[in-house]
Amino acid sequence: MTATLTKVGGPPAAGTVAHKRRARRRGRTIALLFVLPALLLLGALVLYPVLFTVGRSFFDASGTRFVGGDNYTEMFRDPATLTALRNTIIWVVVAPALLTGLGLILAVLVEKVRWATAFKLLLFMPMAVSFLAAGIIFRLAYDEDPDKGVLNAAVVGIHDAFQGTSSYPTARARDGQGLTQGTDGSYRTSTSVSPGDTLSLGLVGVAPRELPQDARPAQAAAARTAGADELRGVVYLDFTPGGGGKQGVVDPRESGLPQMQVEAVRDGKTVASTTTATDGSFRFTGLDAGSYTVTLPGSNFAPPYEGISWLGPALVTPAIIGAYLWIWTGFAMVLIGAGLSTLPRDALEAARMDGANEWQIFRRITVPLLAPVLTVVFVTLVINVMKVFDLVYIIAPGPVQEDATVLATQMWLVSFGGGNDQGLGSALGVLLLLLVIPAMVFNVRRFRGSQR
Repeated sequence: MTATLTKVGGPPAAGTVAHKRRARRRGRTIALLFVLPALLLLGALVLYPVLFTVGRSFFDASGTRFVGGDNYTEMFRDPATLTALRNTIIWVVVAPALLTGLGLILAVLVEKVRWATAFKLLLFMPMAVSFLAAGIIFRLAYDEDPDKGVLNAAVVGIHDAFQGTSSYPTARARDGQGLTQGTDGSYRTSTSVSPGDTLSLGLVGVAPRELPQDARPAQAAAARTAGADELRGVVYLDFTPGGGGKQGVVDPRESGLPQMQVEAVRDGKTVASTTTATDGSFRFTGLDAGSYTVTLPGSNFAPPYEGISWLGPALVTPAIIGAYLWIWTGFAMVLIGAGLSTLPRDALEAARMDGANEWQIFRRITVPLLAPVLTVVFVTLVINVMKVFDLVYIIAPGPVQEDATVLATQMWLVSFGGGNDQGLGSALGVLLLLLVIPAMVFNVRRFRGSQR
């Protein structure tokens, strides 16, 4: 009995150990065969380009002469590269923070909406649009012409609703017709007038089709005479449709200019103000005896408000970031919403039973519990914005391309977009890689930590 137990509990036979080793080697070989295609593809598409780019960065533009670190030195002396680096920092600081915040807020609010799935689908839909198509869409949306750009159309509409717009932005007075233009764009009578006078103020530069629909002929109004204590006149379009007529004379088919603001000025002060009628007539009553100047204020001729120059040098980077937010907000919301669905509901209910309001629950329970998910989303977006290229290249017009450039676009412009200096472009690529690596390493560690 003792001998039998000793034999059973003793060391395994040599044949059994060799068999297990062969099985392990065979398993490793099979695993390597399965992984080998992916490793070859990874080496060809990732490792080789990285090594080639690092090596190419030490050569000149033609790639024939070794220049050492000259490309890296030149990179930080080039103003365009410094602008690209500054814009990249703005992107990294602003875009991921805004996206993570918007995603968190929307993920929390969507839980309280009846049609949550449809709302998520609607916000996630821009992810299906390519960056090229999105860039074209926002290039049109940001167009400065209100007739083309939807954003400026809305801005102009709101502006005009509260402040109005000038009546006749293209109108002007003929030379030698009794009106003098001031430095503020206004027109005033060249000679002084007094109560009892009747004026005919002719303007040109207004197309007949641009006249208000209620505009009426001005000849009858011009024929009226002023009383002893009033100053009367007419503002009209000194142009006869179809030709004919006489300059400086109100002809039968010449139209008055309604809604034109007119002021009576004495000693540099406006003493009376009125607006022309549909036939262009105006009158001031109750004026004291003396000399006056009749003025058409510059507000009548101010150019229309054209909106905001979204793609100008000052706003082009925030405008492109806005387009990026439109595309990626749904992504952040869905990921954070997935993390939100795994939160322990008993902790939230316990907080409500203890009297905590929704803001306190959100700030003290929801956000701390979602911190790992928020970190992953933020770091993933940081990696993504460092590589942004399509939106910047498509949305920014040529004259402001340098003001909006980031490292990815600068690398392409230097290498292929006219610079033809692939040595300096490779150095920019290496710089971009070095900036991305820390975020990638952090993200990989976060994933490994979550798996444990």
